[in-house]
Amino acid sequence: MRSYGQYCSIARALDLVGDRWTLLLVRELLLRGPSRYTDLKNGLPGVAANLLATRLRELEQMGLVRREDAPPPVATQVYELTEDGAALEPVLKALGLWGMRYMNEEHAGDAFQASWLAYVPAWFTNDADPAGPPAAIQLVADDEHAVIELGDGSVRARAGRTDHPDLTLVGPARAVLGVLLAKIDLQRARALGLTVKGRRDLLGRLRPAKGLSEAPRP
Repeated sequence: MRSYGQYCSIARALDLVGDRWTLLLVRELLLRGPSRYTDLKNGLPGVAANLLATRLRELEQMGLVRREDAPPPVATQVYELTEDGAALEPVLKALGLWGMRYMNEEHAGDAFQASWLAYVPAWFTNDADPAGPPAAIQLVADDEHAVIELGDGSVRARAGRTDHPDLTLVGPARAVLGVLLAKIDLQRARALGLTVKGRRDLLGRLRPAKGLSEAPRP
C-alpha cells in the first residue's frame, strides 16, 4: 500500500481508499450488500478484472472488506463491507452531494445503471409530507428502471419495476434526476426528452437534501 507519509487524518484516509476504483467498489458494496465477484465486475463497467481483484484483496488486508462462503444455492464466495468499511457511507454521500454540481452534462459513452439511479433519491431527498399516503414513482432513465417508494416519512428506492406506479418518469438520466432533485423544472425537462404520466404532485413530496441548492442549475 502506498502512503502519503503524512500525520494527517485526510492523508491517512487517502492512504486506504484513495486509489482508482476503490471508492466506487465501496459504493457498489453499500448499494448491493454482500456481492459475488461477478456482481461487482458488472457494477463497475470499465474496470479490469485483475485490478478489481487487486482492489478487493487490498480492502480485505485493510479490514474494510471481508470474504465469506455463501450458503446454497449461491455456493460461492461473496464480499461484504466490515463495520469500518460501512462507515464510509457518509463519505460517499458527501462526495455524491458535492459531485451533483458537475452532473449538468451527460458525456457520450458514460455508463449508467439502475442502482445509480436509485440511490440518488434515497440518499439526497426527504419526504416533504411524512404523513402522506404511500406512493410509488417509476423511473426509466436511459433504459434503466428504478422505483421510488414514499411512505412512513421515508424515501426508499430500488432498482426494478412496480406494477402500479402513481407517477412514471421516462427520459434521459439528466432530465429524470434533474426533476427529482428540483434542479430543473418540468418544462426544461420535457425539452430534454422527459415524459411524465400520472400524479405530478408527488414530485413536490421529494424535498432535496440540504446542500443541493448550492450546486449550480443546468
